[in-house]
Amino acid sequence: MNIVIMEKNDWNFWCTLFFDTGIYLLFTPQDILSIIETWSFSGTAAEKLNKKVGLHMKQITLGASTRKVPSVIVGCMRLGELSTADMTHYIHTAMEQGANFFDHADIYGAGKCEEVFGTACKADSSLKREDMIIQSKCGIRQGLYDLSKEHILRSVDGILQRLQMEYLDILLLHRPDALMEPEEVAEAFDLLQQSGKVRAFGVSNEKPMQMELLKKYVKQPLLVNQLQFSIPVSNMVANGLEVNMETPGAVDYDGSVLDYCRLHDITIQAWSPFQMPAWRGVFLGSEDYAELNGKIKVLAEKYQVSDTAIAASWILRHPANMQIIAGTSNEKRLQEIIAAGDIALTREEWYGLYLAAGHPLP
Repeated sequence: MNIVIMEKNDWNFWCTLFFDTGIYLLFTPQDILSIIETWSFSGTAAEKLNKKVGLHMKQITLGASTRKVPSVIVGCMRLGELSTADMTHYIHTAMEQGANFFDHADIYGAGKCEEVFGTACKADSSLKREDMIIQSKCGIRQGLYDLSKEHILRSVDGILQRLQMEYLDILLLHRPDALMEPEEVAEAFDLLQQSGKVRAFGVSNEKPMQMELLKKYVKQPLLVNQLQFSIPVSNMVANGLEVNMETPGAVDYDGSVLDYCRLHDITIQAWSPFQMPAWRGVFLGSEDYAELNGKIKVLAEKYQVSDTAIAASWILRHPANMQIIAGTSNEKRLQEIIAAGDIALTREEWYGLYLAAGHPLP
C-alpha cells in the first residue's frame, strides 16, 4: 500500500490510498489514521479498507482481457430525467460503493441520458474520467437496425459529444442487423481504435454464429455480450438442462449462447434481471411468482439482505462470472443490488429458486 499526498488546500491535505488491486480512494490524513488504527495484522490492506469503509463490490475479469471490473454495472437508461445535481449525486453514490462501470446507449432517452451524465461529470471536477468505465451502444435507429460503417462512426462521435468525453472504454453493437456487412464493421472498429475513440468492443443480443461471423473480419476481441437474463427468463440455462426433452425449456432459442460465451471468454452482461417473461413486469412481489417470492424472502431473512439482493445474487452465483446491469435511478435499490456480491448461494438454494420460478428438472 502507498499513501500519496494529492492536493493541498490551506490546512487540509487529501491523500490517496493505492492498492495492487487497482483500487484507490481519497481520504484526509485523519481518516487514514482512523482506518489504520482499526486494522489487525491479518488480511490484505485492500480487504481491510473495504471492511472499514463498507465497500463490497465483487470483481470479475472482463472477457478475454486482464481488466478487473465490477460485477454490478450502473445502467443509465432511466437517468435521463435527473437534474445535473441529482445525476452528480447518483454517480458519486455509485462510485463510493465501487460501482464505477456505467452502461449507456445512444437511444436511451434519445441521447438525453448521455447528455445529462456528461454535463454532470463536466461540472464536478472530483469526477475523474480515468476513475470510470464508460460503455455505450449503437446500431438502433427508428424503425430499423444499422451497423454500417458510416452509422457506427457517426454514432460514436455523437455519443462522445453528448458525454463530453474523449473516448469510450467499450462500444457494443446494440442489436443484430440483417443487412450488416462485417467487413464494414471491421473497418469501423479499426478506425475507432486507431483514433483512440474506443478502447474495446462487444455485442448485445447476439447468437454464437452472429459473433462468429463478426470475428471472421474484426481484429479486436469481442469482450461482452449483453443478454436478457433473470430467474424466470433463463432459457439459456433451461435449454442446457432440459436436453433431449420434449419440454418448452428444451427449445434452444439462442444457439447455446451461454456455453459459447464461456468457451470464448466473453462476459455476459445480464439486462432486465428482475423481469418476468413477455414483459409483464417485475417478478419481485408479483402474485404470478408467489412461490418464487416466498423462497426469496426466506433467503433474504437468512442473509439479512433485501429480496432484490437475493434475486441479483442468483445471477452472480452462476460460474460464467456474469455482470448484472442495475437499471435503476433509485439509490437504495442500487445499494441492494450491489449487496448481492456478498452473497454466495448454495447449490440447493440456487436450484430451489430456479424450480420455484416454474422451470422443471428432467
